[in-house]
Amino acid sequence: MKRAKQLQPLSREHHLGLHISRHAKDCEAHPDQINEHWSALTTYINHDMAHHFDLEDNILAAALLPLKASHPDVAAVLSNLETQHREIDELTQLAEGARPSQEQVIELANALYDHIRFEERELLPVAEQYLTQETLDAIYAASPDNVKRIDEGR
Repeated sequence: MKRAKQLQPLSREHHLGLHISRHAKDCEAHPDQINEHWSALTTYINHDMAHHFDLEDNILAAALLPLKASHPDVAAVLSNLETQHREIDELTQLAEGARPSQEQVIELANALYDHIRFEERELLPVAEQYLTQETLDAIYAASPDNVKRIDEGR
């Protein structure tokens, strides 16, 4: 699928998350595997993607918010985005000193995988449809340099 150049860095950041979540979904009941997958998932979510989630919430979603009342497709994706971000945040929280279970790893992996697919299939196409060139450019400017490409001409 061809993505607007300004949104391509967001899509690139999803690749690692898809890889990590796909592997974690097959987590076996071995404590070392559980801990390894949990660590990979939570590091990706809480560290690697913290800026990504902030960009989505504070620029992309904020720019779509005025259209929520008049465009049901925008309302639906904003509601799903908020729900999924909250769910992922809740799933990553363990009580101090608690160890994750195999079920928790698989649940978080599924939530992350589904969230990335939702963004690629629903959120970003809605953003491309409704956001102004100026807002798309602001999203690109706020994206980390390590996921930008010189050939994008920006």
